Amino acid sequence: VQLQASGGGLVQAGGSLRLSCAASGRTFSMYAMGWFRQAPGKEREFVASISWGSGNTNYADSVKGRFTISRDNAKNTVYLQMNSLKPEDTAVYYCAATRTDSYYYTPRNIDSYAYWGQGTLVTVSS
Repeated sequence: VQLQASGGGLVQAGGSLRLSCAASGRTFSMYAMGWFRQAPGKEREFVASISWGSGNTNYADSVKGRFTISRDNAKNTVYLQMNSLKPEDTAVYYCAATRTDSYYYTPRNIDSYAYWGQGTLVTVSS
């Protein structure tokens, strides 16, 4: 599966952005999806993930209550709605996918994902 992330940009602290990740392929519905981010000089970290069937979601503590991950299987797209953005949210955001038979699987580990998009830059100014 190929992934294309978009929606990044420059926003003031307290603002919102919605990232999108479009996936190719006919079996998108069988992929758990995740968002990760990497700030300058830091390692890539987990942000959020969503199962392919049950709607289960998983969030990093740093974004819980501010970010919402969702997916539209008919459009082969996963979204990350980011509200109340903070300067520390500044990073390149990557979407990722992993094929799974598990209806509920919401992986947090980078190594759990086989497919990655190219990244989209989010910059939050103070």
